[in-house]
Amino acid sequence: MAEMTVQLVAVERRLWSGTATSVVAQTTEGEIGILPGHEPVLGQLVEGGVVRIRTTDGELVTAAVHGGFLSVTGDGVSVLAEDAELAGEIDIEQARQKLQDADEAERARAAAQVRAVEQSA
Repeated sequence: MAEMTVQLVAVERRLWSGTATSVVAQTTEGEIGILPGHEPVLGQLVEGGVVRIRTTDGELVTAAVHGGFLSVTGDGVSVLAEDAELAGEIDIEQARQKLQDADEAERARAAAQVRAVEQSA
């Protein structure tokens, strides 16, 4: 099975790194799927997007990301987010409440959190 090295990093910390069979991310140009051997590309991540990584063990790593870049090189994939949270770290009830009560910027963040948790199942 083909694999690639993937890093998911936010400004404050590394969220995940390892080998994966695919990465899906939302960029300003649309959703992009990356498989091993993909041509080099650089994409700008959307605010309030979701990144999904399928590991070589078959596990799905899902994160809500808020801005940043996706870089694909011959060495692998780097997701460099301004801010990010793994789905398992998100308080889904709090995120749903923010969807109702928060200002526009916080609603976008909360919507990404809800989508990340829902897509991780």
